[in-house]
Amino acid sequence: MRRFACRLLDTGPVLVLAVIAGAGSFTHIRDTAHENGQTGWMSWAIAVCVDLTCVMAARERQRDKKTGRPHTGLASWPTLVLIGGVVLSLAANLHQAAPSAWGWITAATPAGAFLIAVSMLERRAAAPRPEPSPARVPATPDDLPAVPEGPDGPGPSPELIDYARRVAEDHHAQHGRPITRDALRARLGVSNQLASDLLRHIRTTAQAA
Repeated sequence: MRRFACRLLDTGPVLVLAVIAGAGSFTHIRDTAHENGQTGWMSWAIAVCVDLTCVMAARERQRDKKTGRPHTGLASWPTLVLIGGVVLSLAANLHQAAPSAWGWITAATPAGAFLIAVSMLERRAAAPRPEPSPARVPATPDDLPAVPEGPDGPGPSPELIDYARRVAEDHHAQHGRPITRDALRARLGVSNQLASDLLRHIRTTAQAA
């Protein structure tokens, strides 16, 4: 829930800007189409086509970057489509403007803000997500090879003895009592005989200290 709230706070303002700017640009395109003979539902359809073309082209540019598709620069087809949609949107906005510098600026603001919002969303979607750092996992008995201890045969390696000693110390610190053979065997996933050998080494070292 917290992660969703953080993501909403991060992306929400950009989405709100995109909706408001898109609505303003949509209105200008619809009015321009209506004034030039495209009445009724046709004026709405033209406005939808222009705005959705910009969104679709931006998403296609982002998909090209993710897949590593060649020709993703300014000459790519999605980029040309995006430029064409922006030009049409700006032309419709300027057509509705009052014949003055501020009239053109204010009329072009929705189209410019819509383009900025779409580019921001495209940029965030294309940004590589950081890979989670792998958690430090203590060595397991399988990673610690056994080495010969004496003429009686192979015994536990010094690394395994050291790891078992750390496990025993952690157990004593948490529970206030020495670890048992069964607890050590369950923690390390070793046989009863190996757990007994390790426990003997641990106790011998502790007594010597």
